[in-house]
Amino acid sequence: MELRDIEIFLALAEELHFGRTATRLCLSPARVTQAIQKQERLIGAPLFERTNRLVRLTPVGRQLRDDLQPLHAGLRESVQRAQLTGRGITGTLRVGMLPANIHDLRPYWDAFHLRHPQRRLRIQRTRFSDAFAVLRRGDIDVLICWLPVEEPDLTVGPVLFADPRVLAVAADHELARRTSLSLETVADFQHPRPGTGPDYWFDAYVPRQSRRGRPIERGPLVHDTEEAITFTSLAETVTLFPSHMARYWVRPDIVYLPVHDIGPLPYAPVWRSEAENELIRSLADVIRDLGPLPSGS
Repeated sequence: MELRDIEIFLALAEELHFGRTATRLCLSPARVTQAIQKQERLIGAPLFERTNRLVRLTPVGRQLRDDLQPLHAGLRESVQRAQLTGRGITGTLRVGMLPANIHDLRPYWDAFHLRHPQRRLRIQRTRFSDAFAVLRRGDIDVLICWLPVEEPDLTVGPVLFADPRVLAVAADHELARRTSLSLETVADFQHPRPGTGPDYWFDAYVPRQSRRGRPIERGPLVHDTEEAITFTSLAETVTLFPSHMARYWVRPDIVYLPVHDIGPLPYAPVWRSEAENELIRSLADVIRDLGPLPSGS
């Protein structure tokens, strides 16, 4: 089995969607299909169950995924370490980002590089639907996410910023001409429903009810910001976001409206307690020394 085919299999085992896998790996859907069919012929058993509505791993597929994941991760890390050592870089800290304001956080990244010129930060976007799983699996070292995080195996670092809240609506939505909104108004409309993750964590992002106790309805399932924006642009949902979205996701078919009666959403780095190391502590020290960004930055 070739390395590229292993990468395709593992990506599809995570995405469970041929189109998303192809996009993620910059391949055509046909190439993904061919690679999986080739592996299934080699193994002599189906790796995925496929219908018009879903893709899921077979028992053989789950076993292969569990066997290949640590081997592939080890091989990839070995090659990366060798490449970095050849360039004089002695360590890399992988930071997964849920917020979109990577540029706003540039002072922290720059300060880290100044203090640790032989260390590298790798900043990458992470989907909120499986963010904690990605962190626990060791695919990233630190996750920048909203609070609260109350997981016994995770450590929460100093707050980076706290953003006021806005509601994203389609440009032709009935709310689009408002100048601001309350949660009572927000409760009149359907919101996207997140995938996996602790209920209390998603409830901090989109409350289950307004201040007067009106339920805020969950609608279609989404895995990341792009899917939430798509449903919103089609006027199938409205979506609560931190206010930096109004600067980083500017689209002609989306309007962002301030929500005045919900508190700011804080974000902070989170990491596995058992995996804490010098690099993680160094990043936390930088954030602590510089302090949080001004509100609304």
